[in-house]
Amino acid sequence: MQLRVNGRGVEVSEAIRSYAEKRLGKLERQLPDPRIELELYSEGNPSIKEHHVAEATVWTKGPVLRARESSQDVRASIDQLVDKLERQVTRYRDKRKRRRGRGAAQAPDQGRAMSEEPQIVRTKQFVLRPMNAEEAVLQLELVGHDFFVFRNADSDEINVVYRRERGGYGLIEPA
Repeated sequence: MQLRVNGRGVEVSEAIRSYAEKRLGKLERQLPDPRIELELYSEGNPSIKEHHVAEATVWTKGPVLRARESSQDVRASIDQLVDKLERQVTRYRDKRKRRRGRGAAQAPDQGRAMSEEPQIVRTKQFVLRPMNAEEAVLQLELVGHDFFVFRNADSDEINVVYRRERGGYGLIEPA
């Protein structure tokens, strides 16, 4: 881990520097060789109670993570900052795992590289009967698909009903 601690208008003691290094070292378990820049400063406005500010920028192989926290104590600001960065790293890693898992499940042939442009591998044609949205939902249930395309009897427009991940159904209408 490469860590640089800067103090803007504030003297950064060796104790604060080692505390920050210890706390930010937790990120190294989740990120390979992160480069971290920590900036500590104090707000000049006396009416701000939480005037000790800690800002961090973390450069990774993926996105650049940034966080800012303030409190009445420098160490508390660093603690809050590390907690926020850990949440960001966890979110980033989970998103990558979901993407990687989804891509592997959809790959048609593991030994062959996927083409850059999307390919249409199947074409279907069917007659769009006029019906209302409730009938379309019943048809959706009958065919067992995730969506159903139909001609809305009320507006004579092409609509889509779809099954939502969290339950219920959605309706897509043209604007």
